[in-house]
Parts: sequence; C-alpha cells; structure tokens
Amino acid sequence: MHVRGNPNPKPKLRRPRLVFNPAAYRGFQRGVNLIAGAVRPTLGPLPRHVAVARSALSLPPELLDNGAVIARRIMELPSRDEDMGAMFVRHVLWRLQDDVGDGTATAAVLFQSLYNQGLHYIVSGGNPVMLRHYLEEGSRVILDALDAMTRPVRGQAQLAKLAETVCHDHEMAGVLGEIHDIIGEYGQLDIRDGRRYEIEREYVEGTYWNSGVLSPDMITDHATMRVELQDAAILITDVGIKEPRDLVPVLEMAIRSGISALMLAVDEMSPAVRGFLLANRRPGSLEMAAVRTPDSRRADGRLAMEDMAALTGGRPIIHDAGETLEGVRPEHLGRARLIWADKSKFGIIGGKGDPRALQAHVAALTAAFERARDVDDRKRLRERIGRLIGGSAVMWVGGMSPAHIEQRKAVAKYASDTLRGIVREGVVPGGGTALLDCAPALRQRLEAATDPDERAAYRMLAKMVEVPMRTIAQNAGYNPSEVLAEVKQAGPGHGFDAVSGKVIRMADAGFLDSAAVQKALVRDVISAVGLALTIEVLVQRKDPPVALNKDSGS
Repeated sequence: MHVRGNPNPKPKLRRPRLVFNPAAYRGFQRGVNLIAGAVRPTLGPLPRHVAVARSALSLPPELLDNGAVIARRIMELPSRDEDMGAMFVRHVLWRLQDDVGDGTATAAVLFQSLYNQGLHYIVSGGNPVMLRHYLEEGSRVILDALDAMTRPVRGQAQLAKLAETVCHDHEMAGVLGEIHDIIGEYGQLDIRDGRRYEIEREYVEGTYWNSGVLSPDMITDHATMRVELQDAAILITDVGIKEPRDLVPVLEMAIRSGISALMLAVDEMSPAVRGFLLANRRPGSLEMAAVRTPDSRRADGRLAMEDMAALTGGRPIIHDAGETLEGVRPEHLGRARLIWADKSKFGIIGGKGDPRALQAHVAALTAAFERARDVDDRKRLRERIGRLIGGSAVMWVGGMSPAHIEQRKAVAKYASDTLRGIVREGVVPGGGTALLDCAPALRQRLEAATDPDERAAYRMLAKMVEVPMRTIAQNAGYNPSEVLAEVKQAGPGHGFDAVSGKVIRMADAGFLDSAAVQKALVRDVISAVGLALTIEVLVQRKDPPVALNKDSGS
C-alpha cells in the first residue's frame, strides 16, 4: 500500500493569542463557574454524586463525591479562555487537599461566590487592587473569629469520629483515631499496601529513614531480616568510600575509643570497601554495618544529616566542605541506645544527643513549619519534626483489587492529614456553622468602614460565609433561605443537620470541623480570589506542553 505524504505529520500548533478585558473576564469566569459547579453537589453529609467517564469507554463511569478528585479529573476544557479559569481553581483545590486533606468542596463554593461578587463590583467601576487589599484584611477578621470559637480535641474516640466524616469508613476511622492519639500531629505515619482486606497497624519505637543497608550480607538477624547495634556510635557523612584504605582511619579511631558497635551512614561504598568492612567485623569487640545517607547529595539529605546529628549528638562530615574521613575524631560520632537497619530502612532508638540542643532544634523546625505556606515545605518540616520526636506508625490498607487498595490509601492519607490539623489546632462547629458565625464580625467592620472598596469587600465576605450552609441545605433538598433564616434565629453555634432536617447546636451534637482546614481554606480562597480579580489579560501559549503532571494539581 502506498502512503502519500508524511505518515506522522507534526501537529499543527495553535497560534499565540492575547485576550483583553472584558473578554478575559468573561472567559475566566465561565471556567471558574464550570469547575465550581462540578464540585458543588458533593458538599454536605447527603452529597449528590458526579459521574466521570473513564478513558476506556467500555467501563462504567466513576461516581465521585470528593471535590479534589473531581477537579483532578478535569484536565482541559475546549475553550482556552474557560480552561484558564478552571485550571486556576483546580490548582487551588488540589493544593488545599494536598496540604490539609479536606475542605475542597467548601473552598470551591466560597471561591465561586467571592469571585463572582468581586467581578461584578469591578466591572461596575470598583478598584481591583484596593478590593484585593480589603479582602485580605477581611480574611484576618474571619481567622480571628475562627480562633475565638476553636476548642481542642482529646481522645481516640473523638478523633475517630472526626476521621469518619472525611473517610466514611468506620474501620479506617477507628484505626486512624488510635494512631493519631498516639503519635500526635507530627509523628510519622507510613501508609502501605495491606496484606489482607482488614486494616492493620504497627507502632515503631524511635525514628527511621527510608534508606537501608548497603549490603544484604550485613544483616545478622535472619528472623527479622535486620541488623541491630546496641549502644552504638554512628558516623554521619555524605562522603563516598571507594577504597578500603579510606575506611582504615575510622576503624582505628573506633578501636582506640573503645567503641563496640559502629553504624556508618555514608553516601556510597564500593564493593571492595563493603567486603573489607564485613571481613573486619568482630562480634563482641567491634560490630559494624553501613547504610546510605538519605538523599545525601541533595538539599533534603543535608537536612536529614542535621536531624540525625541533633538526635545523636554527632557532627556530620560534609564532602562539599572539603572534609574527609582522615580527620574523623570521637566527638564527630553520634551515639544511640540502639541503631537498626534492614533492606529498606534504618532507625535510631534512644539517641544520646544533648536534650537542650535537640529541643532547640525541634523548636526551630516547628517555628519554620508555622511560618511556611508552601505545601511541600510544610510536609518536609512536619516529617522532620515527627522523626525527631520519635512517634512512628505503619498502617497497612487492604482492598479487593490493586486499584481499590490505592483508592483506600489515598482516602486514608487525606483523613490522616485532616487529623493532624485537628490535633494541632482543634475544632470548630461543623456544617458551615463556624463560617456563618463569622458574619457578625464582618458586618461590624462593614458598618465602621467609609471607603467604598472596603465596604464592598466586607459585604462580599459576609455573603460568602453563608454559602457553605446554603449549599449543604440545597444538596439535601431543602430551601436554603428558609434554613438559613431558622439557623440565624437560633443563634451562634447552631447549624443545620441535613440528615434529620433540624436546626441543632452543632458542637453539642458532635458535628465538628477541623479548625486548621477552615483557616486554610479561608486563607487560600481569599488570597487566590484577590489575585484572580487583578487579572487583566489572558496570554495563551503558542505550543502548550504536551505532557502534564497529573499528580501535581497544576
């Protein structure tokens, strides 16, 4: 068969395009409303589901009620203008889910309400820059009001009940409540594929890193498949050891210092050096093993070495500082009651670093965590703090198929993130009640304001905080205006129980939300809306990227 022309022609590139207002506003707004409209039905205890077609059309559609997952499934809209608005909101929702694990449906309806109100005001002659300034001032008013109504949560039962509102899985919620009651906010939780359908957990003493022994021959206990060094010293370095003679100064120093067990955390170790180390192990006099320093040549690896040093009292030997193993002295070594390693991890139990120095190190990391706004930075800092305070657990999540296991693991992760926020910052009345009860503070600021843009900002925010409860009532089949009027008449702390159809005092009935989630979505939504309202031009790419990172939420 003769094929005419190029059988694999290069796809035609879309021309670059600049879109100015008011067309930019209209397109961006349609995208915002489309993605918010897709997520809106999932809000509340009686959600309506969203059907998402699968890539294989022969399979039935997914029925979803998770706002972030729904937003993640929307990869591109046909209209390039609408797509920019939709992807902007999608990014906000996914980053919020990634940060605190919950609140995406509430964030979607808040974003839609505030953006539409703000856009209407701007096209009527309002100043977008000043409006953004006053909206951000208003966010601080809401956050202060949420702080005033926050109360702590204590005990496994309360945590389990709150976890169930996120994961809707009674067994999973009970296990997560127990785990976070033990490990607290910062403790390590490793969620893995389960060995059976039931959820299992194991608690790990001390702390560990995901980096195992450099040779399986170093494992001495074949029952547990790991090596354990009692009353051990540890050398922490990112220096690679390529020749056996490079290790000789370390071994001589260890013998002179009376060290009976030595763990080497190094960047790399050649096969010749591994053989030399194994040949010179002396059970009862000098036991040795080696692990790879986690991410040793990257920034995260340097931070891991700092943490290990603080925990054990050692000082890292840094390659980029020109240091070598020839200069290793006893004071460079850290100490611990027990250091263990298996094929994939190594851990430290009973680090013997200076308690005051360790406390100061943890305090510095905690302060950095509180300041950090970037999701990835917060995760890294939380993991580091968790390792240093020593609370660790492993949770095995099973399922009926690999896909089901992955779905359950994702739900467990989101519920765990929510519980961390609850342990850290407490809870507020649920069901949209906490946000609704912020309205009096906003109206008080509205009455005191004289600037038109300031008055508009507080008016918009006062209307915005009503939207979650309105949406919950609407999704449950009730008239939102009638429900809201009844709730306001009942007074602060009251909300709408969509299941019973009654107005109740939410905290007394156990309907609670994570204060950390509510604060995060207020901060993120108002900041993002303020930024979106200042967009004047849409610049479309000439050659948009072909491959997108589907897991990034971008």
